[in-house]
Amino acid sequence: MKFIKKILIRLGKSIISIVFVLAICLASIWAFLHKPWLKAEAKHETQVQVDPERMKEIVKLFSERFHPRSYRDHVALLATGKTIQKRFESTQGKVEVQKFSVSIEEKSKTVSKEYFNVSCLFGEGKGSRIIVGAHYDSHDMTPGADDNASGVAGLLELAYLLDAEKELNCEIELVAYSLEEPPFFATGDMGSAHHAQKISDEKIDVKAVLILEMIGYFTEEANSQDYPTPLFKLLYPSVGNFIAIVGKLDQGKITGQVKQSFMTVENLKVQSINAPAQIPGIDFSDHRNYWAKGYQAVMITDTAFYRNKEYHTANDTWDRLNYEQMALVVQATFNTLMNLSKPNSEEPKK
Repeated sequence: MKFIKKILIRLGKSIISIVFVLAICLASIWAFLHKPWLKAEAKHETQVQVDPERMKEIVKLFSERFHPRSYRDHVALLATGKTIQKRFESTQGKVEVQKFSVSIEEKSKTVSKEYFNVSCLFGEGKGSRIIVGAHYDSHDMTPGADDNASGVAGLLELAYLLDAEKELNCEIELVAYSLEEPPFFATGDMGSAHHAQKISDEKIDVKAVLILEMIGYFTEEANSQDYPTPLFKLLYPSVGNFIAIVGKLDQGKITGQVKQSFMTVENLKVQSINAPAQIPGIDFSDHRNYWAKGYQAVMITDTAFYRNKEYHTANDTWDRLNYEQMALVVQATFNTLMNLSKPNSEEPKK
């Protein structure tokens, strides 16, 4: 009996040691992902207000009038891009259209069709550049309200805010991309791949890239938030009422800087993660093409299909989005631009 008792005692101590080590590992992972030491960076004061109704109008326009706007629906996609161009041209920013040709299958034959990105540059000649991007095409026959009319609405709202900002400390380029969705995703035909190649060829000094990828769906429903691995369920909220800042494993600094600025906005819940691109969802947008060129890039997202169950369906409609929360995301993005562009803002390293 004494022998058995000793074995049980040793086994109990071993289990306690294992649990302790696992707890330490879990706490370390949580600290790495959440960066609990971060404090909100000083809020940039502005008299310009984000307009939720203006963003709703854009999302309705793109998801109803210009629906569908996939690569096959060339006329609607062209109209979407031209509308973005006109909105950009209503500001004082420098507008540029980047055209590129792609071969597609049409009526059992291969044809070449032209697509384009449209950009708006503020603060030209003022040093390094910050890029904010969002794709304007939608998947197949879906309305694409959240994916990604929401991101483009945020992009256009940023154009209005930047137009009212009299003094910029660096260049800020807003870019609307075509062809993010399949079958072009993860290929060199993505609009963002063409843009990333362009700025690389031009040797533009890029300070950071922020990608707006689905920023409109928020819910207070219990257990509404999913994750790619069970471990994340232990580390992150179960309710899908937050915005996420997603960065590469080795880009914790820029992710932290963006998160700090987002934390300045009251009533906006913010989570962040730096993780390997191999985890499903981490590189599922245009930021992947800037990573490939060595740039610091993060995705700002409502986590897409991990929350919005109507992702890539006919029910991704404008009336399911929360425009008040979208407005907070845009305000936070604007604060980020102002904070990153400060002269004493340290450059993140590649």
